[in-house]
Amino acid sequence: MFGAIGARGLSCFSFRHLVMHSKTTTLRFALQPSWFSTTTMKKRVGTHNGSFHCDEALACFMIRLADKFSGAEIVRTRDPKVLETLDAVVDVGGVYDPSRDRFDHHQKGFDQVFGHGFNTKLSSAGLVYKHYGAHIIAKELQLDEGHLDVHRLYLSIYKNFVEAVDAVDNGINQFDSDKPPRYVNNTSLSSRVSRLNPEWTEPDQSSEKENEAFGRAMGLAGSEFLESIRFHAKSWLPARSIVEECLASRYQVDASGEIMVMHRSCPVSEPFYTLKTIVGGLMAPIFCLQDDRTQNWRIQAVAVSPDDFRSRKPLPVNWRGLENDKLLEVSGIPGCVFVHASGFTGGNRSYEGALEMARASLKA
Repeated sequence: MFGAIGARGLSCFSFRHLVMHSKTTTLRFALQPSWFSTTTMKKRVGTHNGSFHCDEALACFMIRLADKFSGAEIVRTRDPKVLETLDAVVDVGGVYDPSRDRFDHHQKGFDQVFGHGFNTKLSSAGLVYKHYGAHIIAKELQLDEGHLDVHRLYLSIYKNFVEAVDAVDNGINQFDSDKPPRYVNNTSLSSRVSRLNPEWTEPDQSSEKENEAFGRAMGLAGSEFLESIRFHAKSWLPARSIVEECLASRYQVDASGEIMVMHRSCPVSEPFYTLKTIVGGLMAPIFCLQDDRTQNWRIQAVAVSPDDFRSRKPLPVNWRGLENDKLLEVSGIPGCVFVHASGFTGGNRSYEGALEMARASLKA
């Protein structure tokens, strides 16, 4: 079902040719996993030379996954005369025109967003994904582009992968606050791609060195993009279906509709918030019960949002940090195993016990 995105990854990533043309550099990449075409390279995709960022590295990688540009050469230049001759141009040139495959976002007045409820200004990565993302996903999954699962993945991968690249490149803060962040996080994909630029202390500042680094940046951004497709297709999408079924049947568990039972272990949080519109005006679940694969049942307090450590309603304060007999003594519920010190989760040896813990927590 999933082509050859698996273990082989980008291990075949190499340079076959490196051709220099004064200020213009052409990279003929030989990316040869089976999901790439091995036909003669005819198309040429342009981006700027000099220091690079995550958005154009990812844009160049993604556009070469499209049938139209499979195996294309990457031409790094700012020369407008050269750019005009190319089949596609990303992140340079001052033009956004999808009919001509021109995907720049730096020009005055540019205000394109992904749509579908997303309002983040697009970078070159977002522009390429907007126009070729569904095609790429359908190709990798070997499904028709109009398939509902392709559309679901198209939206989720933008939300969970591409949008962050757009936001970072356009200088958009993740949080609406003037306060400094509580901690530094330089582990994002954009940060790691940026660090692949040649160090200013390097004696060799040649175009060859720069292009080798850009090739590694494409490989890094591209491998994580493909991994995101793989994860969403093989894990997120099946989990979404399970969570949707469990949301629909939650009133059979408890009349409140605030307790959801997962009879099959799978990730819950992100699919749950993707499906929150299904809940409509009804009260959304506060607790989720799930078999934790150790013959115990886990009760988990639903988070405020997928990226928030706070729970909508944590387990009772006087249960937190207790285990086994001590927890039984305080709660009066047989089979209790533990409650986490923060109150976001706990365990019981039976489904009935976990359900009783959830009902007692609703009343607390």
